[in-house]
Amino acid sequence: MTPYDPDWLDRMYNNRALVPECVEHFAHWARMSEHARTETDCHIDIPYGDSPLQKLDVFPAVRNRADAPVMVFIHGGYWRSLDKSDHSFIAPPFNNRGACVVVVNYDLCPEVAVPDIALQCAHALAWVWRNIAAYGGDPRRISVVGHSAGGHLAAMMMLCQWQALGADLPARLVHNAMSISGLFDLEPVSQVPFLKDSLRLTPDHVLRASPALLPKPASGQLYALAGGNESPEFIRQNLLIGPAWGKQRVPVCETLPGLNHFNILEALVQQRHRLYRLALGLLQT
Repeated sequence: MTPYDPDWLDRMYNNRALVPECVEHFAHWARMSEHARTETDCHIDIPYGDSPLQKLDVFPAVRNRADAPVMVFIHGGYWRSLDKSDHSFIAPPFNNRGACVVVVNYDLCPEVAVPDIALQCAHALAWVWRNIAAYGGDPRRISVVGHSAGGHLAAMMMLCQWQALGADLPARLVHNAMSISGLFDLEPVSQVPFLKDSLRLTPDHVLRASPALLPKPASGQLYALAGGNESPEFIRQNLLIGPAWGKQRVPVCETLPGLNHFNILEALVQQRHRLYRLALGLLQT
């Protein structure tokens, strides 16, 4: 294991310290999300597993089409915080363009380990494949989008051996994925002082759950994006996955100017922004 300077790690990975106005972003997300849940058709807190947090929300396409592409969104929070209810605002801009959106929750560290969270998200995706047609979604057109730790989990979904999870599942359940400010090598993350006690990442966890250290997926495409105002380490993490998986699997691996770790998620729902257009294009492929 490579030794890292603890102070440097905290500077590189503590996004809330790097962006002091993050509290304002969280409040903005909460307001927009409450509005999304009260003003749009949605189905809240559907269980996909046994624990209280293994639930998801479904936001059908506005026109209730029977073959809508499906976006499954996985939230961030370093696998230890935040909630799907903070991210309902992701749905309406894509619902309005004919997509069905599913926002997923999962158990949090330290109660579970990061590989356990990845497996829970896989079970959530299996639920989507088996049930989304009842909400107008097309199970043959499932894409995953995730932010930060959710970006890591979105990439992990491309590596899942679906038929080992369920004999009824297709080999290619996830069509495509987008990782926004994602993490692809968990070795330095495992040593970050302010995260160590809650994440409890072991060397085995690092090897099992680092997309850049695992064989590339057999099919599909991943778009990997980070903000130009993020820490050098988050920019480096984003750029890792391109050469690790190759251009065929990662045709988009970019740093978007002017965006930090939090407002990049708001760019996702701005219809003139490149990030939104890329996500919409991913759903339509």
